[in-house]
Amino acid sequence: MKTPPWCPRANAHAERFVGTVRREATDRLLILNEHHLRTVLDHYATHYNHRRPHQALQLAPPQPDQPIAEPGCTSTRRRPILGGLINEYEPIAA
Repeated sequence: MKTPPWCPRANAHAERFVGTVRREATDRLLILNEHHLRTVLDHYATHYNHRRPHQALQLAPPQPDQPIAEPGCTSTRRRPILGGLINEYEPIAA
């Protein structure tokens, strides 16, 4: 079944993702061309699936690529992505 045009409730998951991408990435950047857009979206999709916390998963990413920091961990290292638009925090081994 095809999604009807201009009907945001017909595919709520896709609409939610598109809205999140717009708010967190593309609305804050000046996109220069298609190649730049694809690069930004690729970096953001990787961040979204591997590092960004999701409420439905008790603030864990869907496919973590590194161990999740314990709540009591106090030492972290910040790594900027997309020129500092997104910051990733990873625990530092004590």
